[in-house]
Amino acid sequence: MTSEDWRLVGFTLGMAAFSTVLLVPPGLWLAWRLARWNWPGKTWVETVIALPLVLPPVATGLILLKLFSRQGWLGAFLWEALGISVVFTWRGVVVALALMSLPLFVRSARVAFAGVSRRHEQIAASLGAGPIRVFWTVSVPLAGRGLLAGVLLAFARALGEFGATVILAGNIPGRTQTLALAIYQSVQMGDDSHALRLLMISVVLAFVLAGTSEWLSRSPSSRP
Repeated sequence: MTSEDWRLVGFTLGMAAFSTVLLVPPGLWLAWRLARWNWPGKTWVETVIALPLVLPPVATGLILLKLFSRQGWLGAFLWEALGISVVFTWRGVVVALALMSLPLFVRSARVAFAGVSRRHEQIAASLGAGPIRVFWTVSVPLAGRGLLAGVLLAFARALGEFGATVILAGNIPGRTQTLALAIYQSVQMGDDSHALRLLMISVVLAFVLAGTSEWLSRSPSSRP
């Protein structure tokens, strides 16, 4: 492992962590709404959330590029109002990772919330707790293992994201290059030893995160 490899790993972990932190609040709200209520258009919302899972990642990246470029409506607003550029920057990495990871977190969190007995929530409400307090003191703690599993799964997905990232943020060494992009570049350049070294790091990280997420998502009685 060279110092550049360590920097690359640190950058990827940092971007994945940042994107996961950003997606958790909206992901929690969406998962709670999907698990507890029916409303007109719910199916459309579920479909939109699932799109990054079924669309080619490069297609998702192209959509993000159109939105966040300085000619896009969102990118133009950020640039003119705040002076913030997203395309071909670390911010683009974060946006791509967050969007591609969000569906996995929402799905895990939705299942976790669906498994929380409404009786506990009703008891808390009967004792005078408001909806927000019931959510944070009853629903979230009871769904905690499933939520944590979702966070780890989203984090793992962010670590391995490639297609949307390379379109929105580019593959700029030292600026936007993640582990997945560095592996691709090493293969393209014929540096198989470096690609395999980075691949092993990715496999270890993915194995630990996915394994821990799977263990957490199981009920205590089903664990070995």
